[in-house]
Amino acid sequence: MTALEQKTLDIYRLLPEHEQILAYELIKRLVLAWDSDFTKLTHEERERLEKSDIDLTNGDTVVMSDIDW
Repeated sequence: MTALEQKTLDIYRLLPEHEQILAYELIKRLVLAWDSDFTKLTHEERERLEKSDIDLTNGDTVVMSDIDW
């Protein structure tokens, strides 16, 4: 968790429960407005995807027949 995420959570926890519900709904609406289908990648997801693209380009893949299913 980043320092900003922790600060946000600390502030959120200071609110009374009924205000936490309001804050949650506001955050949810902001996220949906930012990406209504939740299709944008997080920073970590972007890094993993870029690494997997490099692995694929370099031929670093797993042969399906090598997997003991």
